[in-house]
Formats: sequence, structure tokens, C-alpha cells
Amino acid sequence: MTQEDQRPDAELLAAHVAGDPTAFTTLVRRHRDRLWAVALRTIGEPEEAADALQDALLKAHRSAASFRGDAQVTTWLHRIVVNACLDRLRRAKARPTVPLPEYDSAHPVEPDDPLGRRELAWEIERALRTLPGDQRAAVTLVDVEGYSVEETAELLGIPTGTVKSRCSRGRAKLVPLLTHLRNRPDPADVPVSDSSRTAAPDKPRQEPDHRLNGDQP
Repeated sequence: MTQEDQRPDAELLAAHVAGDPTAFTTLVRRHRDRLWAVALRTIGEPEEAADALQDALLKAHRSAASFRGDAQVTTWLHRIVVNACLDRLRRAKARPTVPLPEYDSAHPVEPDDPLGRRELAWEIERALRTLPGDQRAAVTLVDVEGYSVEETAELLGIPTGTVKSRCSRGRAKLVPLLTHLRNRPDPADVPVSDSSRTAAPDKPRQEPDHRLNGDQP
């Protein structure tokens, strides 16, 4: 069994730029699970999330030389992934959202029930899909992935005030969709759903031009 490369992220990225044929693969393998989780929760559709992640990784592979080192490599990667997701959401803006299923509030999800916890995670992901892309990205990063407001602002390339505003508006829209859930676990303890554990397929992609819209609230 081959021992995993223990070089820091920045060294791996620099090695990739210098021509190391395995450095970028090692970097992606190290962070792919979390990048995939962010892509899936931001877009909501596994197939679209897989395509967005492939777009992002291809762009990161090709633009690695532009990394200036003024942020962590993981922050740089997450920013590219989120940009790719928001780009796809903008293109699919006219597509109708999938309606949330109705549940009997008299039978709340029990947090100690593994099946119930999986159902809870699925329901949260479905609710997130009803939000506009900019609000969904902010809520996903802050409330689901556990990033601070400052880290999220850096990832999205927007002011902290904009992050707070988008989270506030997103949470307000989620409340009526999730109030029937009782005794729910802390969001940090909610497991990733089965679909989010599915690896994104590897296939060549045409690189799009991703730029995050720095709109203000």
C-alpha cells in the first residue's frame, strides 16, 4: 500500500505547478469529500453538483499558477467550487424547485434514530434547495459546514455584512419549512446524506469562466 503524501497543501500545489504529476491528485483526494459536500448542498442536485465540482477542479488544475498564497489552499479551492456552483445555479434559475414533502408534525424525528437522522439531513438539504443561490451558499457554509462569517466572506469574496444579511434572509425562509422538526440535533452533528457520499464522476469538462458576482444586499 502506497503511503499518502504528507506534504502541506501549499507545497503540493507548488509541486503541481512545477510539474509534479501526482501532487494535484493528492491535494484533491485530501479535500474532495468536503468540497463535494459543499457542492451538493449548494446546488442540491447530485448530478449538477458533480458537474460543478468537475468544472471547479479542472479550473483549479489549470489556474494553479495564479495562486498567490494570500489565503489557505483550502480556501482557494472552496472559493472555486462555490463559484462553479453559483454559476450553474444562475444558468438554471428558471428551473422550478422541487416541492417539499409534507410530514406529520405529530411524529417528530428522533435524533437518536439513525434512519431519522438520515431523513432529517435529507429534509434540510431539500429545504436548502428552495433558497436563492446566494443565500443557499451563505447558509450552507455558515450553518451546515461550520465556517465563521469571516471565513465565509473570504470564500465568497463578499463583505461580512453581506454574509450576515444573506444568512438572515435565508434562515427566515427556512423557518416555516423546518418548524415541524422537533428535537433535531445540532447542524454540525447532522450526517451527510447517502447521496452526498457518492463520489462525483470523473470526466473531461470544458472549462467555463467562473466569476462570483459581488452583489450587495
